[in-house]
Amino acid sequence: MAANTLLLEVGIIFAAVALVGAIASRLNQSVIPFYIVVGMVLSPYVIGRVTLPVVDTVFIQETTFVKIAAELGIVFLLFFLGLEFNLDRLLESKERIGKVGTIDLVINFGGGLLLGYALFGAFLPAFLTAGIVYISSSAIITKSLIDRGWIVNDEAQPILGTLVYEDLFIAVYLAVASALVLGGGDLGEAMMSIGIAIGFILVLLLLVHFGTAWFQRLLQTSSHEFLILRTIGVTVLIAGIALALGVSEAVAAFFAGMAFSSTDYVHDLEQLLEPVRDTFAAIFFFWIGLITDPTLFIGVIGLIAVLVVVTTPTKLVSGFLSGHVYDLDARRSTRVGVALATRGEFSLIIAAVALAGAGTSLTPDIAQTIYAFSVGYVLAMSILGSLLMQYSGPLETFVTARVGSERGL
Repeated sequence: MAANTLLLEVGIIFAAVALVGAIASRLNQSVIPFYIVVGMVLSPYVIGRVTLPVVDTVFIQETTFVKIAAELGIVFLLFFLGLEFNLDRLLESKERIGKVGTIDLVINFGGGLLLGYALFGAFLPAFLTAGIVYISSSAIITKSLIDRGWIVNDEAQPILGTLVYEDLFIAVYLAVASALVLGGGDLGEAMMSIGIAIGFILVLLLLVHFGTAWFQRLLQTSSHEFLILRTIGVTVLIAGIALALGVSEAVAAFFAGMAFSSTDYVHDLEQLLEPVRDTFAAIFFFWIGLITDPTLFIGVIGLIAVLVVVTTPTKLVSGFLSGHVYDLDARRSTRVGVALATRGEFSLIIAAVALAGAGTSLTPDIAQTIYAFSVGYVLAMSILGSLLMQYSGPLETFVTARVGSERGL
């Protein structure tokens, strides 16, 4: 891209998400599907392939700015998740988090492993498929919880607990998957990556546990400008170090949020950083659409449909069971399953790992197939998950009538 058009393209991005956001608000719809779709429309894969009369085709490329802004969107969304889930609450709920996380893992990862083996007949493609259909989107779900107002409800606890478990699991999973796919099955490299991930997470836990006084002093200022800059500086630095070490930046941002949650400035941080979070979150969802090539779906549309049909109910079931672990009634337990149905950023990362293994640990055809169905699957589940949360009422009523009455809930 020419440097003199960069600002123009950034302006188009913000104008586009602002426009579709206003449309979504007018229609009383979730903004997330709108951001994703407009990103797809403005991508080289859609409008870039259309010849327009009089003017040259104008499309948006995946520039460094877009990629970094999308990363920041994930960081700030997970930072806010950490603000809502401090270490004391995490430790108090560790048994319940372990239970709901295990339920989610067994049903969704285990089911995905069986499904992947049935589709590909080999362990490595099945292992990658299991990760893709297992991991819920922390970023999209956090945004939806905030938008729907569920973040302060009882159902938020098992939802956030499951996301915590998944994010910790995926840090180890990605280390193993990357070593198996990119390292040709080098288990020694996998163990080293796992050790680094676990070690870094332990360091973050120690920072959260013992660093409250330091974080409190850091934020002692009468200037909102300095408060924001110090918080962003620490959070993005921690996330950047994590990513450089091969650990999820989302996990690191979550722990950074937990560290700040023990200070007296939580309310100020939420008020001041909310516009920053929402701005970069919009770019993140736009980016998902931007990198989505809909022509890839043509050859795998049937596979995408199978995955959606099979794995949506498994998340609904595991979420419902997780709600019971937290002693929720049938209505709120249903909301847990509905919220966790969305897949997103981590599934795309796994898909990219699969594509990088083409011709080595995976055949080119299998690698391309996994990547293609993953992109389509994420797009479908991100839109479906957002709509399920918005229109969960009828499903809540149905489940309450059919299941709740039987159990006296």
